[in-house]
Amino acid sequence: MRLNTIFFTAPSSKSARRPQREPIPFQMLLPLKLKKGVSGKGDKLKEAACMQEMAVMFACFKKAEFDQAQCLKEVSSFQTCFNEYNQRFKLQREQGKKGVLVPGEKELTHRQLNKLLKSFPPSQ
Repeated sequence: MRLNTIFFTAPSSKSARRPQREPIPFQMLLPLKLKKGVSGKGDKLKEAACMQEMAVMFACFKKAEFDQAQCLKEVSSFQTCFNEYNQRFKLQREQGKKGVLVPGEKELTHRQLNKLLKSFPPSQ
């Protein structure tokens, strides 16, 4: 087979598969400096609320052939979980719109981050 010589030969000096020479020189294309603020593009809701309660409720519906009278406990637990989630989300959204910084908060909105960055400006 004639292709063996092509596949098993060592890569040439012009080949892209040859190993790079160390060290690779760094070329700075843009200045290495942070911006003064962040955009709000990444503020998307990524969590699903009350999935465990919903799964239990649907399992009860399937078991009871979709009779709601037999699954009142599961339906009420799902509704309370969803109401608590809505209240918590509404409070977080109001605080995020105002830019209020909450101590110990792990997820910050872009407004909260911009307020935090303004309070600690970068030194030059």
